[in-house]
Amino acid sequence: MIKKITLAIILFFTLVFNVNAEKVNFFDEAKSLYENKKYEDSKFLFQRNIVYNPKDSKSYLYLAKIFKNEENKTELEKNINTVLLLEPNNEEAMYLLIDIELERSNFSKAEELREDFKKICSNLCDKIASINKRLKEFEKKRCVLKII
Repeated sequence: MIKKITLAIILFFTLVFNVNAEKVNFFDEAKSLYENKKYEDSKFLFQRNIVYNPKDSKSYLYLAKIFKNEENKTELEKNINTVLLLEPNNEEAMYLLIDIELERSNFSKAEELREDFKKICSNLCDKIASINKRLKEFEKKRCVLKII
């Protein structure tokens, strides 16, 4: 009886540690493939990583980048929103969302997101200048259209 319990405990811990090791390996391998521009292979592994770790915001962020590269706007936005749901202060995801809103010409939403971005930025603060520039270009066009 004691042997069975011991065997069960050993088996349990072996399975737990193997699953945890696989999670790390999926992400690391997927990131390596992404960096080598093997987007289809990395997409598969990021999605596989999410199956084992559905709250891994980094996998969703990389999937968003892949979908941006593929110009799949629906999946891009879905993954960005998931990143921001899991990690509301993710400045890279916030910047990607601002970019989407600017492309849609949803400038009021972009301005609102820019203000949130200013509050959370630490590494990408230099992007605020490009956001401001794009918003000013829109203002100029809007003023010209009002005159016409």
